[in-house]
Amino acid sequence: MSTISWIIYAVLFIILISIRQVNQYERGVKFRLGKFVTIKNPGWCLILPIIESMTKVDIRVKAVDVPNQEAITKDNISVGINAVIYYKVSDVSKAILEVENFFYAISQLAQTTMRNIVGSVDLDTLLSERDKVSNQIREIVDKLTDPWGIKVDNVDLKDVTLPQEMKRVIAKQAEAEREKRAVITKAEGEVIASTNISKAARTLSESPGALHLRTLNTLNDLSSDQSNTIIFAIPLEVLRAFEGDNKGTLEKLAQKFIKK
Repeated sequence: MSTISWIIYAVLFIILISIRQVNQYERGVKFRLGKFVTIKNPGWCLILPIIESMTKVDIRVKAVDVPNQEAITKDNISVGINAVIYYKVSDVSKAILEVENFFYAISQLAQTTMRNIVGSVDLDTLLSERDKVSNQIREIVDKLTDPWGIKVDNVDLKDVTLPQEMKRVIAKQAEAEREKRAVITKAEGEVIASTNISKAARTLSESPGALHLRTLNTLNDLSSDQSNTIIFAIPLEVLRAFEGDNKGTLEKLAQKFIKK
């Protein structure tokens, strides 16, 4: 085999071992003699052995599970919280050059920020306004990771764990609140009922004969059940019928009753 053939084989071998593939969801950070050179886009590229190197960076959205953290709220209540942070690399050169391990750095930064934000709000705010607290954490982490070429898309608080004693207190508070609403509703109903009764009484008193019709209607309803015993009370309107020409008759009946 001639020298030229050896040279050709050597060149082909160097080319083969120098080929690197960058996938569509990746970007390559190329170095030459330890210095940053350029960003390689998806496809094949040549990386000369010994003098050049390349680090691939995944630019897809990643999820960082922030482990459970013990924090104390503004009103001195100990809670356990965990969250998920969604981020992606917006500048691959900064993600490699400005921070050693951006994945680990974001996780640590998120834990610290989460404890600080929880310590600045009370328990009621933490439980009722999770979205607001999550957005505060996202804004701070996103701002602090800008020099690293990281874009934080979202932060979700997955769970807030309370001590057993606090759970019982909250349960009692919720029960008391429900009882309070029940009492208020009942009182409002009684006010409405009394108002309607007052209107009905006023209507009956202002309409001649209305009370008689109402009494007859009630007797009709009661008479449908044979087991009912009816004690009939004579309305005052009936007694007033004896007034006028029959006043003397009413007095005679009263005198007889007194004598008995």
